[in-house]
Amino acid sequence: MPWFAKPAMGLALAAAALPHAAHAAHAAPLDPAAARGAIDAQLDKIYPALDALYKDIHQHPEVGFQETRTAALLAARMRQIGFTVTEHVGQTGVVAVYRNGDGPVVLVRTELDGLPLEEKTGLPYASHYQQTIDGKLTPTDHACGHDSHMAWWVGTAQTLLAMKDKWHGTLVFIGQPAEEKVGGAKAMLADGLFARFPKPDYAFAAHVTPDVAGHVVIKQGAVSSAADAVVVTFHGLGAHGSMPDKGIDPIVMGAHFVDDVQTVISRQKDPQKFGVITVGAFNAGYAPNIIPDTAVLKLTLRSYDADVRQLLLDGVGTTARAVATMARASAPDVEHTEGTASVINDPALSAKLAGVLKTALGDSRVALVPVAMPGGTASEDYSEFVNAGVSQSVFFGVGGSDPAMLARLKAEGKPVPVNHSPFFAPQPEPAIRAGVETLVLAVLGVAGN
Repeated sequence: MPWFAKPAMGLALAAAALPHAAHAAHAAPLDPAAARGAIDAQLDKIYPALDALYKDIHQHPEVGFQETRTAALLAARMRQIGFTVTEHVGQTGVVAVYRNGDGPVVLVRTELDGLPLEEKTGLPYASHYQQTIDGKLTPTDHACGHDSHMAWWVGTAQTLLAMKDKWHGTLVFIGQPAEEKVGGAKAMLADGLFARFPKPDYAFAAHVTPDVAGHVVIKQGAVSSAADAVVVTFHGLGAHGSMPDKGIDPIVMGAHFVDDVQTVISRQKDPQKFGVITVGAFNAGYAPNIIPDTAVLKLTLRSYDADVRQLLLDGVGTTARAVATMARASAPDVEHTEGTASVINDPALSAKLAGVLKTALGDSRVALVPVAMPGGTASEDYSEFVNAGVSQSVFFGVGGSDPAMLARLKAEGKPVPVNHSPFFAPQPEPAIRAGVETLVLAVLGVAGN
């Protein structure tokens, strides 16, 4: 699922010194402008190969836990660069490790999966790939932008090794499966990720957005919302549609629930805190003259902080049970099928790296969004890695949209294609270059010597 960064140009940037305790003794001030020059010189050499990799991945999107070709491609590339690579971590995940002396352990993550969606961009390298999903051959598309992420992930690794005299420590590059299912990070952790491999002191990830290509947004505090999927099954008593008194109608229970559960938002949640409950599916019955036995409702819950998240989960269960009691029905099944917490950027490290990036890339390309402003409402299971014990983390937004296209669409009053749209088509070169610049500078900002 995507993280969507709202453009925030012109916001003030602040800097904060946060040397890693084990690294502070030999840390020296980073020269961001000189580092940017070295990064861009390396990018000039390797970009054609990154572009070819990007287009290959773009044309072969694989959905969650089916990313076998993608994972093998990235694993082979990282071995070629010089990393020690382990495959099949959390089913299809990849972990690449490179040790460069004493210093912090720095994690850099990319996602591997695409979406079950038909691409409609009309690009010459558009995806016509298909995979079998739930027994059906289905078109797939990297409509979230993970193809850009994989290309800049490889480019970041290659650039850091070309500049390994400028930093010390251990790199842990993670290729995570099934981000769209909100399950890949948990699968890797359950497979012993931080027991089998060095546990990071710092973690970084970046997501391409519909913002201006090359523009970088750093949000302090909450970046994305927590996401929870809940399935509520109401158990009624089937009967003829002409004799409702002889049954218990689960459709009526479901209808009451759809309406009543919104009072958790309007009457229980603090109105100054973000929270959403959406019923996205309501499945019951198959004939007009039959009262069915069951009604199944599928919900998504979104929130930022842990207290609101728990309030929503509790509220869904309490409301469902109250509705069933009112109908004299048996207790409903309330199943929390999946969930992930909000991605939270470390405010001080965000400010420090915003200062580094601003110095290197220029004022017009970097914006720091303060804690007080809301984050995105979509969700990301990158939070699972951070909450598993990473000391400090920053998740970046990197723009990928052609500015001329944005201006034209604005003038025409038309919406901009966003992540998960079949028309979403970031500009490869400026997005990939900006992703490499951002992530390399972030690593240098915490591990530079």
